[in-house]
Amino acid sequence: MKKEAIGVVLGSREATPLEFWIGIQDGLVRLDDVVWVEADHGGLVVRYYGMVDRVHKVLEGTQFDSDTFLAAGHLIPTNTAYVAHVTVTRLEPEEYLPPDPGSPVYLARGDSLNAALYYDRMKQKLPVGFMRNGEPAFVNLAFLDGRQGGHVNISGISGVAAKTSYALFLLHSLYTSGVLEDAASAKTLIFNVKGQDLFYLDRPNRELAPEERERYAAMGLAAEPFASVAFFAPPRLAQGQGHITASSHRAEGVRAYHWSLVDFCRDGLLPFLFSDRGAMSNLGFLIDHVTARLAALAHGQEGPELYVDDWPGGPATEADLFDALGRVRIDRFDQLVDYVEAKLLGDEAEGEEATGDARWTARQHTGTLQAFVRRLRAAARNVGHLIRGDAASNAPDPLGSSAQINVVDLHNLSPQAQMFVVGSLLRRVFGAKESDRHRGKVFVVLDELNKYAPREGESPIKDILLDIAERGRSLGVILIGAQQTASEVERRVVGNAAVRVVGRLDAAEAERPEYRYLPGAFRDRALILPQGTMILHQPEVPVPIAVQFPYPAWATKASEAVEDVSDEALKDELGL
Repeated sequence: MKKEAIGVVLGSREATPLEFWIGIQDGLVRLDDVVWVEADHGGLVVRYYGMVDRVHKVLEGTQFDSDTFLAAGHLIPTNTAYVAHVTVTRLEPEEYLPPDPGSPVYLARGDSLNAALYYDRMKQKLPVGFMRNGEPAFVNLAFLDGRQGGHVNISGISGVAAKTSYALFLLHSLYTSGVLEDAASAKTLIFNVKGQDLFYLDRPNRELAPEERERYAAMGLAAEPFASVAFFAPPRLAQGQGHITASSHRAEGVRAYHWSLVDFCRDGLLPFLFSDRGAMSNLGFLIDHVTARLAALAHGQEGPELYVDDWPGGPATEADLFDALGRVRIDRFDQLVDYVEAKLLGDEAEGEEATGDARWTARQHTGTLQAFVRRLRAAARNVGHLIRGDAASNAPDPLGSSAQINVVDLHNLSPQAQMFVVGSLLRRVFGAKESDRHRGKVFVVLDELNKYAPREGESPIKDILLDIAERGRSLGVILIGAQQTASEVERRVVGNAAVRVVGRLDAAEAERPEYRYLPGAFRDRALILPQGTMILHQPEVPVPIAVQFPYPAWATKASEAVEDVSDEALKDELGL
């Protein structure tokens, strides 16, 4: 490939082994251009690779600002100095000697570009977008799939930074590039937190332009939607017992998810209804104790309803709520709350000491018991349609599903119900990987990390996310997390991400310590990044890289979706 000299190393400014300035005489040099220069140090030839991170133009021969007007009118002699600052990314060989002023500087292409960004050392290069020069950008898969590092963290302003779009593009690259070994056995759990735009991932995008298809092809990716996707939505509210349909705008292929009362008790899911541990610091022991009592109660029961023999039932208990043994049947979550209240408080009236069952109260003060019951009763209003005794559990099982990608809708749920669903599913996935019940990689896509793993306070969900961040990569659980403000997310969750991505940032947020890994010029650029452009940092490359990613090949809303008229889809829609 022909070398293109773009300038020379300047002698008017310091040149060091780690940075230098170049003067440009002909052509154009822009931010993110990758360059190289060679210097002969007494027979030792050192090649310097670097990236342009600052570009300046200035008039030489002027003394005052107003001289610019004279120069524009050709009334005084001036020259335009066009200079660029280069941050060195690599030296070959690794001899820290400064480059010589006057040495010609060349644009890096082909092998020299691969050397400058360490692509030549990456055994498995995952396409992650395009650089400014039009060349594909890559991430070392070993730093994403858990072998040398793991996890991806994406920050940016909601609605502008395209965090979810980029996370989906990374998944598409993982599944279709051929780089990920055993991609067929990999599973993905995606939490849909805004609208139902992710409910069309399996549909082609009718607005995908031909030039966008060419961009996919240039990266070795197929311009097609995700091939194996299952969709889950919460049940509709105000449905009768036994009638459960999904609250989804999509007409077919969406399953309603819920937990049976027996599974809720047996699996110990109660703590996820108390997500704010900071507000319940005095209740922690009681929550654990009641969780254990509920698990013991559910032991041996087939469900989905619960039967108890130590409670006469609520005030409106009907005859058909008793079984042949005279046990009371509990088939609604609010009934379970009534039962727990009776076991904790007994016949206690307001202001009196509790007379509950000593096996349940754990010797806690009446005020603590009352606080627990109040919170549990408030939860019943939010999760009663998710935890029920009129049908067997239909909770999403990402690792047991025949689909590779499982999308779980949360957007219509209350914050408390969202916490419950996220916590329950994360524990299920992480527990299965800990017990080695699934050998393939598992990717978890979760936005709004500042809600689920906040910097302040403690919660069961935060504990699980910390486990995933710190131990997940060794187990093959990779978190692709996103948030508007990394400064409000638990440091260890963000800090354990090997690959960090930034979209458009708020000016105040960009000054936070969490973004110190970005040089100042990149932090400034993050304030004006257009949608579809991200700044990506990975361990093996010493400088961040600005990348653009193509328009989604999958539909991102109903109006973009190409209708599925296959026989299978029609049968599903008609219920055949």
